[in-house]
Amino acid sequence: MDDTNADDGSTDQMSLEQLRDEIEAIDRQIVELIAERTYVAESIAKVKIEQGVPTTVESQEQRVMDRAGENASRFDVDTNLVKAVFRLLIEINKVEQRESS
Repeated sequence: MDDTNADDGSTDQMSLEQLRDEIEAIDRQIVELIAERTYVAESIAKVKIEQGVPTTVESQEQRVMDRAGENASRFDVDTNLVKAVFRLLIEINKVEQRESS
């Protein structure tokens, strides 16, 4: 990158704007992945209903939480934060399952 504007701070501002653009793109990806996850969870709920299987299985929820914690550790992200996000995703799916049945 050209540093001709290094003294007036404009490269810092441009860099900040680029970083904000990157965050915006990541946020869109997160929302897209939440939508995709929700769709798959709804499909799972339909299959469970068709098969007469309970929609809530605590052991499966625990596996999801354990996996979330492992992935958080792998990517050096706060485990409690990641687990809180996944707890929220699970609860959202439960609410949607109750409303659709």
